[in-house]
Amino acid sequence: MNDLTLSAFLPTLDPLLVASVAGIFLFAGVVKGFLGIGLPAAAMGLLTLILPPTEAISLLWLPILFSNMFQFGRARGKAEIVQTYKWFAVAIFISIFITSIFINDYPTSLLTIAIGVAMVIFSLNLLFGVTLPVGPGPGWQVGVGVVSGILGGLSSIWSPPVAMYLIARNVPKDTFIGATGFLFLAGCFPLGAGLVISGLITGTVLVKSLIGLAFTLAGFRIGEIMRNRVSQSHFRNIVLVAFLIMGGRLIAVGLF
Repeated sequence: MNDLTLSAFLPTLDPLLVASVAGIFLFAGVVKGFLGIGLPAAAMGLLTLILPPTEAISLLWLPILFSNMFQFGRARGKAEIVQTYKWFAVAIFISIFITSIFINDYPTSLLTIAIGVAMVIFSLNLLFGVTLPVGPGPGWQVGVGVVSGILGGLSSIWSPPVAMYLIARNVPKDTFIGATGFLFLAGCFPLGAGLVISGLITGTVLVKSLIGLAFTLAGFRIGEIMRNRVSQSHFRNIVLVAFLIMGGRLIAVGLF
């Protein structure tokens, strides 16, 4: 196999780095399969230890896309969800696209801090039930959607404001799963388009991301099996505390 073929299938020819990236996607899949959440946070928190933020974001695109397609595809009442949260989705779509097309112009420190902030908010929300004081009007959806999209365009993690909004509105569990799947999916396509325009997603990167998806799906299945054999509350808290620490580290790295 020549070097060109190898470079299309591997993030690098360094075996240790290849194994590390594969292991990270596997672990992120386990987290998603076990908890039903946390794929981008788990992957970005670890990928940024060994890769630049922009490369980590581009590699993560396909796993985010397919996992959310699967989640929303299994939801009940899709038409009602779309109707209820259409303005939320539009705000995420536009803001994440505009933010992501300029991703090469942002300082690495800003991207690093954005990823860290997203992870910290995500962890605090799930550990301590932090919510947003939101109302029922569409203006709230648009406002939170814009914040989510900007955060997603900078970090590929736009779930924290979305989840906090839905929790604050006391959305029923089944609707919550469907709505998060829809709103996460609404950001995937503009994020991909923005990364293509910015030159970060190429044919080679898509192949790498596809391989990452394969490891993510394998991890997802392992996580589902673990769900019946490991204490969910203990595993959840360990993962969220780890996210909180990793997020704090990224903020510190970006600032100093």
